[in-house]
Parts: sequence; structure tokens; C-alpha cells
Amino acid sequence: MNLTSLYHFGWAWFGDLFLRHPSRRLFVVGVTGTKGKSTVLELMNAIFEAAGKNTALLSSVRRKICASEAANLTGNTMPGRFAIQQFLNEAVQCGCEYAFIEVTSQGVVQHRHKFIDWDAAVFLNLAPEHIESHGSFEKYRDAKMEFFRSLATSRKKVKYFFINEEDKNQKYFEEAARAVPDSNISFFGRERFVKEDLGAQYDLSSAESRRLLGDWLMADFNLENAAAAVTFARSRGIHWKIIKRALDNFRGVPGRLEFVQKTPFAVVVDYAHTLDSLEKVYETLERGFLVDSGGELICVLGAAGGGRDKWKRPVLGQIAAEHCEKIILTNEDPFDENPEEIIKQVEEGFLTATHSRLKPNNYYPILDRRQAIQKAVQLAKKGDVVVVTGKGSEPYLRVAKGKKIPWSDRKVVEEALAQKERAH
Repeated sequence: MNLTSLYHFGWAWFGDLFLRHPSRRLFVVGVTGTKGKSTVLELMNAIFEAAGKNTALLSSVRRKICASEAANLTGNTMPGRFAIQQFLNEAVQCGCEYAFIEVTSQGVVQHRHKFIDWDAAVFLNLAPEHIESHGSFEKYRDAKMEFFRSLATSRKKVKYFFINEEDKNQKYFEEAARAVPDSNISFFGRERFVKEDLGAQYDLSSAESRRLLGDWLMADFNLENAAAAVTFARSRGIHWKIIKRALDNFRGVPGRLEFVQKTPFAVVVDYAHTLDSLEKVYETLERGFLVDSGGELICVLGAAGGGRDKWKRPVLGQIAAEHCEKIILTNEDPFDENPEEIIKQVEEGFLTATHSRLKPNNYYPILDRRQAIQKAVQLAKKGDVVVVTGKGSEPYLRVAKGKKIPWSDRKVVEEALAQKERAH
């Protein structure tokens, strides 16, 4: 263990000791996977609140304990030092029964999952991400699996595991779970959930029927997220009537397939920054809106941050060119990299698109993200869909020398819409 690793390990140990082991007095659930973690946590929280339970939640989006909540402005999904243990301690003091925590691979590498007596671990999915940080996809997967393995040290009598049976990495997580003494393993999946639960209540082949449950359930990937949350809720004895009420009232997570407006053209903000999530967002909007409207998909696209996962930048460009009729390439979080070089690397993917929808005069490289969003809104006409990806509800743009610029994609979209309205 190197000095950096020892530093994080020491803080995790001391925080648990100093605050007298708060996780022992809660039912603690960790959710891991490449995408969907925040949505699953929010769904779990909504269901358990509907069941009258006091809950606490810690995700990349927010920190919530009982009725108190605040946006997560730390820049870390799993904040270090005392943060997680302090969160658990406050949850105990407030009388919470359940704590829902988002678990990331980088947080695991930094031992931020240690010295927490977890009750349950949920595996959602896995796709290539943080490859340069971890060294390989296998090491990235192993960091996720290490969270599962770590439940062997939990003092809880039974350790519950929930695994997505439709993910191709399912077998690795099942093996890790079975190696934990006193493990109880459950499986969930989109197809089973649709057939056995939603299919009995709604006609999901109808877009109009699906919208009754909210825009968030338009996306197939959110059916997967709902399956995870519902399977866990049922394992805790929550009745379907309560679950259904929570699903009916759920309105999604800020920055995750978030509609700013639907007519005369739709504008959507989404956090998608992985290859799989970007393609699925595009496909969802094509299927849910463009098939009937005959409009175009106008995409504001960046890359997922300077200094990381450079390999995927051309592939992001390729996916965009295969789905978007108009593309505005822009800044996202360049950190200390040259943002113009990042954009050029994404642009390279346009040339490898197999069935490109993009015409040369429909591509706009605009570094200023505000101007890029304004351009997309200006281009939109009735029936079109503008989708702004990469930032979601993140509150800052991160640029050179550690500088953070306050930011909101949604707010900038609203300003651009108001500007267009005034111009007409």
C-alpha cells in the first residue's frame, strides 16, 4: 500500500472509529455500475419514503438526510476524509432507517467504502469508463467487484446482493457475491420487470401509455434502473401498491433525460458521457419523439473531461454523427488540456461513422458552451429535439489551474429559449 492509498485508508478507519461506527445502526445500501446509479438511488429513496421510512441518500447529485437536503457540490460522488462517516452519523442522529450511497470505482480505489458495515450491494451494469485512470477495463471491473468482496468484512448478519442478470459481466459479480459468507443473492432485469410488474399495469408498447409514468420511463435504461429499485424494495417487504404509487409520482433526476420544454420543439439536458449512455439517450429521443414529429436531432456535444479517457473521444463523435442531423461541438470540462484539441479529437469520429446523418454545413465547433447551446436553440424548428449532453446537473465547468466556473446547462437552455422567444 503506497502513501496515498494509506492516507485514504487511514481517514476511512479513523472516521468510523471517531464517530462510533454509525453504519452499524442503519441498513446501508451501496449501488455501483457505470451508469444509472443516481437514478436508482432516487427511485429507492422515493419508494421507501412512500412507505413511510426515514431515509438518507448520498450521490453525485445531492446529499439528503430525512427532510434536509443539499446539492453535492464537492465534485466527488464519494467524498473523502470524514464525509461519508459523517453523513452516516447524521443519518443515525436523525432517526433514519436506510442509507443509500453511490459507490464509484475511484472511490473504492481510495478505500472510501472501507469501515462501513454494508447490508446490501447492487450491481447495475458495466461499460468501458475511467480506463486510463485504472489501467484497463479489467482493473476497472475489479474495482467494482472489490466493493462486492468487501462486504465479507461487514458485521451485518446477512449481506444482500442484487445483480443485473442481463449484463454480460453478471457472472463476475455473482462469483464475488457467492464468496462472501452469509450472502443472499437476488437478480433483476429489464425484461423480467416489464413482463411481471409494469406489463401488468401499463401498455409499454405505447409511448403515450409510458408517458403516464413520466418522461423518465421513456428510456429502456430507466426500466433497468426501476427494476433494480423495485427488486430491492420487494426484498424489504414493501407492497406493490406503494411501489406503484412511488413510480407514478417519480419525475426523474435533474440532468438525467430532463425535459426543459417539449413544444414547439423539445429540449433535453442529460448527463450522458459514456459511449453506451450517449447512444441510448439518442435512441430514446428518436423513438419517443422524432418518429412521429419528423423533426431532426440537434446535438450539443463535448467530451468527458480533460486528461481522461481520450480513447473514447472519436467514438463519441462517431455515435453523434450516426444519430444527429446537426452537431455543435463545445467545451465540457477541459481542465488543463487544450479544449480545441479535445474538440478536434471528437471531430475525428465523424469520418468513421458508418451511416452518417451529418452534413458538412450542419457542424458547428463553438468552444463557448453558452454560445453553443444558444446556437442549438436558434437552429431548432417545430418537431425537432435539441439534446445537451455531458454535464447534466453538474454545477461547475472545470477549466485550467483548478478553476471552477459556476454552471447550469438547464439555466443556460432556459435563457436561450427566452432569447429566441424575444427575437420572435
